[in-house]
Amino acid sequence: MSQAVVHPSAVVEPGARLGTGVRVGAFSYIGTEVEIGDGTVVGPHCSIHGPTRIGRDNRILGHAALGGDPQDKKYGGERVELAIGDRNTIREFVTINRGTGAGGGCTRIGDDNWLLAYTHVAHDCVVGNHCVFSNNATLAGHVEIGDHVILSGFVGIHQFCRIGAHAFIGMGAFVNGDVPPFVMVAQEGYGRPRGINSEGLKRRGFDADRISAIKRAYRALYVAGGSLDEARVKLADMAGESPDIRALLDFIDAGERPLLR
Repeated sequence: MSQAVVHPSAVVEPGARLGTGVRVGAFSYIGTEVEIGDGTVVGPHCSIHGPTRIGRDNRILGHAALGGDPQDKKYGGERVELAIGDRNTIREFVTINRGTGAGGGCTRIGDDNWLLAYTHVAHDCVVGNHCVFSNNATLAGHVEIGDHVILSGFVGIHQFCRIGAHAFIGMGAFVNGDVPPFVMVAQEGYGRPRGINSEGLKRRGFDADRISAIKRAYRALYVAGGSLDEARVKLADMAGESPDIRALLDFIDAGERPLLR
C-alpha cells in the first residue's frame, strides 16, 4: 500500500503521524500530536486537533471536527486526549471533543460505529462498538454508551448517563437517567422505557429463549409495579439462569444516576 496522500491545500502540522494509505482531502487540517492509522480517509474541510489517536480504516467525511478542546468552563488547558478505534464512519459536521483533566482525560470511541451528520460527542464520553448515532444525536459530557446501541435522530443524552448494550433510543427522546441494556426508549417529554429492543436482538443472533428471558426481566423491572429494590430481588433470582439478566442487574447496581423508569 502507498504512503499517505495529502491534498496540496491541506495542512499537516509537524508532529502529526499518518499511517500507510491514509488520504487527507482538500483544505483539511491535521494538528500536531495527531496519529491516524493505516487506510483511514479524511475528507475535505475536516479539522483534527491533538492529542488525538485514530485507528485504521476509518472514513471521516467533510467538515467533521475532531479533537477540539472540551466545551467545559472548568477546562484549564491541561493535556487531554481523544481516542478513536478502527473502521468507524464519521459523517459530515460531526464534532467529538477531547476529555477533561477532572473527567479521566480522554474521550473514547470504539470500533465499527456509524456517527451520522451533526452528531456531537462531548468531553469524557465513552462509546462502545457497533453503535449507530443518527443525525443530530447529542451526548453531553461523561456519557457511557454500550455496544450495539442505536440513537435515533435528534436524541439528547444528559451528562453522566449510561446507555446499556443493545438499547434503542427513539427519535427525539431526551434521556436524563440510565437506560438498562436491551431496553427501548420512546419520546414523551423525557424518554420513557417502552419495551425491549427485540428486533435489534434478533438481528444480532439472540435466540427466542434469550429474548424471552430478557422480556421477563423487563416486566419485573417496569411492569410489575413494585419498587426498584423489589425488582432487584426478582432480577437476582432470574440471573442465575441467564447471563443477559445478570448483565442487566450488574448495570443497574453500578449506576450513579437514577434509573430511567
